[in-house]
Amino acid sequence: MTRGVVATPHHLASEVGAQVLRDGGNAIDAAVAADAVLCVVYPHMTSVAGDLMAIVWPADAPSPVGLIGAGRSGELATIAAVRSRGHETMPARGPLTVTVPGTVEAWGRLLERFGTFGLGAVVEAASAFAKDGYLITPQLADALRAAAGWLGREPVTFALYPPMEAGMLLRNPDLASVLDEIGHGGINGFYRGEIAAAIAAAIQRRDGFVTRQDLATHRSHWVDPVPFPYRDLVVYELPPPTQGLAAAAMLVRLAAGIEFRAARDASYALRDRYITDPDFSPTPAEPFLDPDHAPASKPVAQEAGDTVYLCAADEHGNVVSLIQSVAYDFGSGIVAEGTGMLLQNRGAYFSLNDQHVNKLEPRKRTMHTLIPAMAARDGRPWAAFGSMGADLQPQLQAQLLMNLVDRSLEPAEAVARPRMAILPDGVTVAMEADFPNAAQLSRSDRHVRLMPARHPSFGHAHALVIDGPGKWRAGADPRSDGSVEYVT
Repeated sequence: MTRGVVATPHHLASEVGAQVLRDGGNAIDAAVAADAVLCVVYPHMTSVAGDLMAIVWPADAPSPVGLIGAGRSGELATIAAVRSRGHETMPARGPLTVTVPGTVEAWGRLLERFGTFGLGAVVEAASAFAKDGYLITPQLADALRAAAGWLGREPVTFALYPPMEAGMLLRNPDLASVLDEIGHGGINGFYRGEIAAAIAAAIQRRDGFVTRQDLATHRSHWVDPVPFPYRDLVVYELPPPTQGLAAAAMLVRLAAGIEFRAARDASYALRDRYITDPDFSPTPAEPFLDPDHAPASKPVAQEAGDTVYLCAADEHGNVVSLIQSVAYDFGSGIVAEGTGMLLQNRGAYFSLNDQHVNKLEPRKRTMHTLIPAMAARDGRPWAAFGSMGADLQPQLQAQLLMNLVDRSLEPAEAVARPRMAILPDGVTVAMEADFPNAAQLSRSDRHVRLMPARHPSFGHAHALVIDGPGKWRAGADPRSDGSVEYVT
């Protein structure tokens, strides 16, 4: 019998999560500690100034609980304000796309309700990596080179994240100071003190919308995950503003025998028609969960994003499925002066069409791509799973669950198996080169695009399966720099 397990996309984060379990923490403590490390060592994927979503199945509870750690748009954010700055559509990056960071408040709420450690203890390792430095991986080096052109528009960002080679040491002492302040001052230390002032000043300096008041009034929300059947399982996804219902729509259609493309098209069209901040417009669940419902509209293309997903379980029976992101790679591209934090560009998902359900409005949460997932069998948690991938996450989740359930693969095999994805144009099918029959399909169909095997654009998926008390099987995606760490 083992005491716990952690799977993340970076081995340093997995090791820190495992150490927290060894030190007497539970799965929630381990997940938050691992996530904090990811905010340091995977800056192209996530940030302390990003958003966080989680599903937690507490030990001995009859069902899981969800946490929506999504930040809102600024109180000054309006369609007219964006248009007056010369934009006909939402820009992809920059100050107008910055929304309130949700991560730190979510960390605090998770620990407050379910953890045994305080924020100071769980962010200590992350702070040390930021202060002392860490060796960057080939994936981060590739991302830095690819983004150098546009990161160079922000001198503070470029000074911190210039092009670098794999194996070089990257330090971020300002971020270490921020993490230390979070450890000492908690949620208020981030949202109502000098850190908040620095974020607001950085946005104001660049003519953006987020104010100190927006930061001071931010709150996460506890929710009931949406349950639905898949084979002999009950799967749980988060409700709006996340695209969890889109993932549910895809899986219920696949279970009903609907072809993959048709299931994808229906789920994405429903998402683009209905999902936004439920405080502004409620989303009906019925069209998503009815496999016979075929929406008339077509899905809207979205740009790809970068995200981290992790999962953890402990000997007490707690299970965590957690996902966190800065939205696109390196987020807005803006590092708030004196903080070392990349600000997220989650606002890029808003629409400037005033008839669209997800139109930009003040203090609104956009339709959110982040979707952790969990599955139960016979009333008990059976699996936690998820993947980075932004717009592609419902497709990647579907393939992962099909691998685990329909193909009966081990979690390590399920996350490593070649993947495909229908791209946002709705026509092109991207396939990893080792996907079954990929070469033949690419020769016969001009809409099939071959990609290198184990390419990170197909997500970093991780999963754990629970066989009983203290009995877990887990897998970390070989497309990432991650690992599975078991604690005995």
